[in-house]
Amino acid sequence: MTGPAAEAAGAAPRRGLITLSIMLATIMQALDTTIANVALPNMQGGLSATQEQIAWVLTSYIVAAAIMTPPTGFLAARFGRKRLFLVAVAGFTLASMLCGAAASLEQLVLFRLLQGAFGAGLVPLSQAVLLDTYPREQHGSAMALWGVGVMVGPILGPTLGGYLTDLYNWRWVFYINLPFGILALLGILAFVPETLRDRGRPFDWFGFSLLSLAIGALQLMLDRGQSLDWFSSNEIMLEAVVVGLGLYLFVVHTLTAPRPFLDPNLFRDRNLVTGLLFIFIVGIILLATLALLPPFLQSLLGYPVITTGYVLAPRGLGTMVAMFLVGRLIGRIDTRLLILTGLLLTAFSLWEMAGFTTNSTTWDIVRSGLVQGLGLGFIFVPLSTVTFATLAPRFRTEATAMFSLIRNLGSSIGISIVVTLLAHNTQVTHASLGSLVTPFKQALRWADVARFWSLDQPLGLAALNGEVTRQAATIAYLDDFSLMMYVILLAVPLLLLLRAPKAAAA
Repeated sequence: MTGPAAEAAGAAPRRGLITLSIMLATIMQALDTTIANVALPNMQGGLSATQEQIAWVLTSYIVAAAIMTPPTGFLAARFGRKRLFLVAVAGFTLASMLCGAAASLEQLVLFRLLQGAFGAGLVPLSQAVLLDTYPREQHGSAMALWGVGVMVGPILGPTLGGYLTDLYNWRWVFYINLPFGILALLGILAFVPETLRDRGRPFDWFGFSLLSLAIGALQLMLDRGQSLDWFSSNEIMLEAVVVGLGLYLFVVHTLTAPRPFLDPNLFRDRNLVTGLLFIFIVGIILLATLALLPPFLQSLLGYPVITTGYVLAPRGLGTMVAMFLVGRLIGRIDTRLLILTGLLLTAFSLWEMAGFTTNSTTWDIVRSGLVQGLGLGFIFVPLSTVTFATLAPRFRTEATAMFSLIRNLGSSIGISIVVTLLAHNTQVTHASLGSLVTPFKQALRWADVARFWSLDQPLGLAALNGEVTRQAATIAYLDDFSLMMYVILLAVPLLLLLRAPKAAAA
């Protein structure tokens, strides 16, 4: 065998080893976005922290990761992508060990900041490496493998976190990263090639500072808004002003500076801009649903933590199946049709969720989660392929960093919106339902009803108020699911802006 065929055969094993190495890093980082959530109550007790204080364990990671994602493209160009990848994996693994060994809340928050800063570049770097490792006609399959880590990691994180916390203790949600980190480090060191370095490229400190300030303030505002009652708080007002001013100055600076932090030419690619809008919407649905379902199952349906994790796991299974299926379909079917299929499946699953009741069965939860996992898988892989299909290779690392940043911002904004609406709608619906509960309601005087909800006894009134609250919360959850369904459907017209990749058409 000679020529291109022999070269392709020799490259295949190396590509497989590169893929395996960077997938380990991707899964490690993706798991950490949600794995610590279920362990927070245990951390709070172990570190003697208040509810607001322990929330900084999540906030510090999110803010650091958001700020350090945009400079990934510059750092990779300046120091070499392989070097940056190795530093990021080593730093993330070491920070994870320090988090597990933290003796105080202050230490844990500091180490989580380091973990977020080092982990910020892992996902965009892994995506850029895969796009460069595989030829364009195999980008769909490559993105399917990459998407398994990015999408399934956050979905399975709560399940794994609950299992480790229940079986051992909360420190193991961080220690679990050690084997992944070591294997990824060795694989990247051995198999990932280094890129050319642009030593003369200047760093736009002013542009980076403006963008970091805006992103950091936005993340703080979204994370603390609900607990501080949003714009009735001076802190939230100040953060909103910082966000608006920082973004405005950053845009002006980007359009006028000779060497800005983000190259404006990056946003002349129509597929990239449309893909960023799409991934923002996907980010809203991906983690906002995960933020709603566990409390819905535990507080309203009475599921234990471990059972909740098991019931949510099929969502990740559906995503994996869809990604491997789509990886084989890309190139044979128009990418936009695959994305449309995913949008419709996701909307259908949310329509089913909008019909949940307090009597919904486990099969109802599993079935809707499986369908939603399939839908998200059908969206994510084709979207990750078509977004970069028409983009110049020199922009890839910078563009993949933006792709990850926008997805994370979408998740943060989506979670803040649904949690705020949940609290607000629960109060409004409770007041509406409560107005119907009067001594003049004959149904409340029936003997069978009065035994449980007596209007003449304090315990009866408390039980009745508890049931009204339960039903009001259920309606509020269903309103959130309906809202997300409409958001997905409103994204369908964006498909008209996407250009089909030439390779796929051929």
